[in-house]
Amino acid sequence: MISEKFAQSQGIDPNTPNIARVYDYFLGGKDNFAADRLLAEQVLKVAPNAPATARANRGFLIRATEFVANAGIRQFVDLGTGIPTSPNVHEAAQAINPDARVAYVDNDSIVLVHARALLASNAHGVIVVQGDLRDPKGIFEDPELLSHIDFAEPVGVLLVAMLHLMTDQDGPDELVAEIRDRMAPGSYLVLSHVWDDPAGVARTAAEQYAQRNANAPVVPRATEQIRRFFDGFDLVEPGLVFLDQWRPTEDMTNAGADDQFGLCAVGRKP
Repeated sequence: MISEKFAQSQGIDPNTPNIARVYDYFLGGKDNFAADRLLAEQVLKVAPNAPATARANRGFLIRATEFVANAGIRQFVDLGTGIPTSPNVHEAAQAINPDARVAYVDNDSIVLVHARALLASNAHGVIVVQGDLRDPKGIFEDPELLSHIDFAEPVGVLLVAMLHLMTDQDGPDELVAEIRDRMAPGSYLVLSHVWDDPAGVARTAAEQYAQRNANAPVVPRATEQIRRFFDGFDLVEPGLVFLDQWRPTEDMTNAGADDQFGLCAVGRKP
């Protein structure tokens, strides 16, 4: 747990709600401050299933990582990793391929503090790189990343709960296309996104982030907009579905469409 005093010493403003810390709160974590909890509670008033959606998103991340690792992929780039919550991508991947290499990429100062602390206890095959999704060239030409990940070989790229933090003006479609063009054939894209549900619950929740001046927007998108991110990829079965409907394990209880505010899929580059 990071104190507000330590956060301020790192140039982090604890009084501005932070998307990663709100997500941590929904997951039951302790790495959040009063401003984050206040925003989270406001969101819960309009979207009481937000914590369930956060947990379902985390479950999808791990199941998808395991699927990609079982497909033989031994290197992963997690773009916008968020505050580490066990199990992490490297734990899921290395449980299947012990030599799997993982690069965590984020531009959030508090996320980087946590991720680098994680490295202190598990440095095997894992690096943390500072980078902004709005500058994909800066990420994919970073010398440290290129020394760790060989993009001439298949790679698993994770964009989990990230693109809805970008406005249309930020060009998320162009971003994903650039990432796709840098991926070798046989690579996988793992992606989840807040769904613009017909009842407008996600949009109402997003308004709370804007009203509280969070550090990033939340932009729900329609099903077809999310599907377009997979242009140039072959969708893995079952395709684009609700979070807990993507290859659920036997011990999972399907919450149903009415409780879901996230869509997800995995695509393979042919």
